[in-house]
Amino acid sequence: MGYVNVSWELMERFMNEVFCRYGIPEEDAKICTDVLLESDRRGIESHGVNRFKPIYLDRIKNGTLLPTTKMDIVKETPTTVVMDANNGMGMVASYHMMNMLIEKAKQYGMAGGTIFNSTHYGIAGYWTTMAEKAGMIGISGTNARPSVAPTFGVEPMMGTNPLTFTMPTDEEFPFNFDCATSIVQNGRIEYYERLGKETPAGLVVTKDGGTMTDSGKILKDMRAGDCALLSIGGLGEATGGYKGYGFTTIVEILSAALAGGPYMKELTGKNPDGSNRMYRLGHFFFVINPEFFMGLDTFKKTAGGICRDLRASKKAPGADRIYTAGEKEHDAWMSRKDTGVPINESVQKEFAQIRDELGLDYKFPFED
Repeated sequence: MGYVNVSWELMERFMNEVFCRYGIPEEDAKICTDVLLESDRRGIESHGVNRFKPIYLDRIKNGTLLPTTKMDIVKETPTTVVMDANNGMGMVASYHMMNMLIEKAKQYGMAGGTIFNSTHYGIAGYWTTMAEKAGMIGISGTNARPSVAPTFGVEPMMGTNPLTFTMPTDEEFPFNFDCATSIVQNGRIEYYERLGKETPAGLVVTKDGGTMTDSGKILKDMRAGDCALLSIGGLGEATGGYKGYGFTTIVEILSAALAGGPYMKELTGKNPDGSNRMYRLGHFFFVINPEFFMGLDTFKKTAGGICRDLRASKKAPGADRIYTAGEKEHDAWMSRKDTGVPINESVQKEFAQIRDELGLDYKFPFED
């Protein structure tokens, strides 16, 4: 499938205007656009412009996502916050949450917050990087609609539940570990489907304990409860699947229990009769200020030293390079910053359709 690069400036301007036309306030639209484009800057195409229409615009249309985000602080202490996002934009609520926690951590050394009644908040690494840019450690996770089976199970019970850490280093880029606790996330399978590619075998378990590779069928059957993703480590216990299962469960508990929000099968976005309902997701965030330990400079030097030593260690035969978390994302930005956002044919059609439906005056390079 052919890709065409579109300038970052054009993508930003177009997405901002579309979000505003869908009822999102201008400043909120800028936040949402930046979160999605940051995913593409980092080379995480499964969570960038590919999700602009299906995860955000379509959900605003079907009523499962409210364009105006009313944020209520349910409980607050000097070091904690509990927020009700009232089914608004999860990215907007998370942005304001992180700003609050960073200010608290500047004063008290640590801060934690949780959001309930929320919606998809984009890449978790965006929020942890906000802490890193302030010279702090960021930790975040979120639950999601059920798609992952427990070890020895075949039923989708929990979300792909990312557990994400970003830590400052003395290098050009931070240590940024941002990934799902499942082997593969829903967004990646959606991306495979767009490209007409099969999902690799061994990532999905069917009702009879087998595997499945048809990406479109996986997405359909998962919604029906007929297949499920596997946690990191894979099927059973022999390859450590119970470890990934444990981490997935930790994220589910922290995302729901700290705020007393819904969990697992309550997050399907569907009523028993198949009609749409709010997703009501939960997110958690922690910020740690190294200045309250041995200082930021010490932390950055040590963290950077660990990463450099790992990359300099002996490589396996045939391997060209050892990476540390965040390095590939940095490399992606270095190669994309001057060329623009790579847009596949499926998304090209969506963007042209959105423009025409709204009567906007844009011409994209893929139309030349």
